[in-house]
Amino acid sequence: MKCRICAGKAIIGLPQHNMALCAEHFDNWMLKRVSKAVDEFKMFSKKSNILVAVSGGKDGLALWDILVRLGYNASGLYINLGIEEDDYSDESEEFARSFAERVGRKLYIVDIKENHGMSIPEKAYTKRRKPCSACGVTKRYYMNKIARNESFDVIVTGHNLDDQAAALLGNVLYWKIDYLAKGAPYSPPIESGQFGKAKPLVFCTEKEDAVYCLLKGIPYIQKECPYSKGATSLRWKHILNEIEENSPGAKHAFYFDYVRNIDLFQAKEKEEELPPLTCEICGAPSWDYVCSFCRLWDLDKRGNLSCDMDQN
Repeated sequence: MKCRICAGKAIIGLPQHNMALCAEHFDNWMLKRVSKAVDEFKMFSKKSNILVAVSGGKDGLALWDILVRLGYNASGLYINLGIEEDDYSDESEEFARSFAERVGRKLYIVDIKENHGMSIPEKAYTKRRKPCSACGVTKRYYMNKIARNESFDVIVTGHNLDDQAAALLGNVLYWKIDYLAKGAPYSPPIESGQFGKAKPLVFCTEKEDAVYCLLKGIPYIQKECPYSKGATSLRWKHILNEIEENSPGAKHAFYFDYVRNIDLFQAKEKEEELPPLTCEICGAPSWDYVCSFCRLWDLDKRGNLSCDMDQN
């Protein structure tokens, strides 16, 4: 393959765009794709204080690296879930720490077992819940908590086009209107002075993120989470990959045509929306008097466990 721009040796083919690129022009391509997402969806500016959620994997670290290179003020957040199988959590934390040192940026670290006396898998077992469910509730809580406490303007995550298209497919199959109303690449702050949530890698694929890390020499954890086996999201990704192989660009069209029509689902959600409450235990915004995080971790007004966070 030859690079479409310089006719040099291409290192990656992009059939959905009908082109191939060399290392130099692929690097430029990734920066431009992230810049396009930030600008097109008005995610944040160079003045914004950005919190990047990282897991030690390729997507979050690639995104953090790109944002730093583009001149954004971006700090990181790693949440250690206490997954001991294959030393998964500790190993992924080390990748996050090493990258923070590499780029010279602050990394906030939350240790769930240290804060709450048990890991995510242990808590899920006691509550007879799936670990992924407990993980999602806990991660969202701490991302929101740190963004509020540290006055961040926006939380960004490494969700890419594959992630967004897979989530969309699952939500469409079961017509989950509440989730379909919230699948945009950017969610603005609910109130003035609050923080937004953004997915700047939405124009990039999982493959492109991996190639970027390879080219830039960014080490990342390549193990899959032990609890991801059998996840429905992986099934949706497999189906979409088969469609994409026969119809390049199908994932892009599927997701971004949805984004252009998301108002249809948001209008439906607003008809059924109830006014948000404040959790009477932790004070976070909630749809009930006690939020899902405090119910999961059995917190009460007298025995609220420590939520201290470490900074690297």
